[in-house]
Amino acid sequence: MGMASDIARKLGKIGVWRRWSDLDTALAAELDRLGYGTLWVGGSPDGDLAIISDLLAATERIMLATGIVNMWKDDAATVAASFHRIDAAYPGRFLLGVGIGHPEATKEYRSPYATMVSYLDELAAAGVRKDQMVLAALGPRALRLAADRTAGAHPYLTTPEHTKQARQLMGPDALLAPEQKVVVDDDPERGRAVARPGVETPYLHLSNYLNSLRRLGWSDADLADGGSDRLVDALAVHGDATTVAAGLTAHLDAGADHVAVQLLGDDPVTGFRALAELLPVSR
Repeated sequence: MGMASDIARKLGKIGVWRRWSDLDTALAAELDRLGYGTLWVGGSPDGDLAIISDLLAATERIMLATGIVNMWKDDAATVAASFHRIDAAYPGRFLLGVGIGHPEATKEYRSPYATMVSYLDELAAAGVRKDQMVLAALGPRALRLAADRTAGAHPYLTTPEHTKQARQLMGPDALLAPEQKVVVDDDPERGRAVARPGVETPYLHLSNYLNSLRRLGWSDADLADGGSDRLVDALAVHGDATTVAAGLTAHLDAGADHVAVQLLGDDPVTGFRALAELLPVSR
């Protein structure tokens, strides 16, 4: 089996994406018990990655990944040292996800592609292997870079159509692990009401996500005024657990190796328990 196949097997088919500020060891332990393959720590966790160490210590089997460490926020030397500290303590249980963030958040934002290349160069020079990291990627150039220089790509705010296109572009051997927002609620209006703010703020105000959605064929009208119902329904699949599970499986059918589930709403544990009964969570 190839490198990406090995990584995919370790990650499992279904993981959980959760902002670092909304994570604690109790939730991590419950996700581990439920059989989810990977917990993605999102929202630019600090480069010391102390939260990763805490979550690994509180769990027995689940993989940890960052989704993502922001290249503008934390330098590669710091992040590489943190990676090696964690990998020594918990061998093979941590995948380093790195990415460029978005220009609106960073005054110094310039030449994002060159910055990604340079950062990956520095991580590699510091001994982080290709199969130990993934790159946040949306557009064709970044997806190719992810396939060439890391285990693969961790796209965010995408659809199964993007997954299909990314798989075709990256080839069969690169890891493809998209994030997908969901709301488990069988009332369509209530589900969409939870979903829309999770889609609109900040993503429908950020150029890299807008450009990605336009490439997928979404119109300016779809992207305006908080997003059309059709856009919101695609970017945050909502419905009963069976409907949501089908929306997640659609990424696997489109070529994803792994899907990172971001569950929106006030009661994540109940939703994760319901989905675990319907999805291939256990490896």
